[in-house]
Amino acid sequence: MPVNVLIVDDSGVMRRMIKRTLGMTGLVLGEIKEAPDGQAGLEEVRSGDFDLALVDVNMPRMNGLEMITKMREEALQVPVVVVSTEGSDDRIEWLRGNGVAFVPKPFTAEGLVDAVVKVFGGRL
Repeated sequence: MPVNVLIVDDSGVMRRMIKRTLGMTGLVLGEIKEAPDGQAGLEEVRSGDFDLALVDVNMPRMNGLEMITKMREEALQVPVVVVSTEGSDDRIEWLRGNGVAFVPKPFTAEGLVDAVVKVFGGRL
């Protein structure tokens, strides 16, 4: 069954790198959509059918933490992997405490693939 993915990052280059790396996961990819910030990402989640969201933290309009908080408040059940330069231990712990996997930038293909595989419980 194809996996529909949303990539939310304010950098177009980073969105393309993440998209390319997803091809290494072994996932059968369905629709891949992109959003340049948390507000647009939240709107996509509300209107789409996504199996995974890859989200940056530091973005304009609405950051990734705000987006994830809104998703939880609205009971939008999309697994999230944060891919970010975020270095705050408190924020990283908040993410993990909210069931979000964290991959630091610059990421390795292996690190991103491992996080995605864990989200799907090794079922690829």
